[in-house]
Amino acid sequence: MIDVVLGVGSNKSWNGMNSLCLLKKACEALKGLLSEFTVSSVYRTKPMYLENQDDFYNMAVRGKIDDSYSPFDLLEKIHVIESCLGRNRELEVRNGPRSIDIDIEFFGTQTVYTKNLQIPHPRHKERAFVLVPLLEILKENADFIKREDFSSCLEKIGSGGVDKFLSAKDFIDGKF
Repeated sequence: MIDVVLGVGSNKSWNGMNSLCLLKKACEALKGLLSEFTVSSVYRTKPMYLENQDDFYNMAVRGKIDDSYSPFDLLEKIHVIESCLGRNRELEVRNGPRSIDIDIEFFGTQTVYTKNLQIPHPRHKERAFVLVPLLEILKENADFIKREDFSSCLEKIGSGGVDKFLSAKDFIDGKF
């Protein structure tokens, strides 16, 4: 089994579902792919890069995927989940509003650098909305991640604009 960490976010309703419902649907679909599934709390975050849009709701998920999966297999499954939840990459503005966004932050110890996939995610160390929930679900060092590295990154950039909105327990229990 391969340890996987994903970043999940939303700031746009779709098909009558608000961002929290879309995050919940995405997690339900991801739980079907990953065993030992863990979610962070949900954080309300200010948009980066393109600031004139609604705040995002972000979280991290962690789990294990079967060794037969490659990072590209997982990416394909993620794109299907995103599409089913209203994401259309051809119509969206880069870094703009989206119904759902699922990023592969880590896929075990693998490193991938292609046009369509980069692992570890190339901007994870500059994004408090990734680091804060990541540190929450990595309470101890993981075999493939040194937690201290991310703590020091967060100390450098700060966690401004990332506010805990909903605990992991309340999210799982649907208390929103």
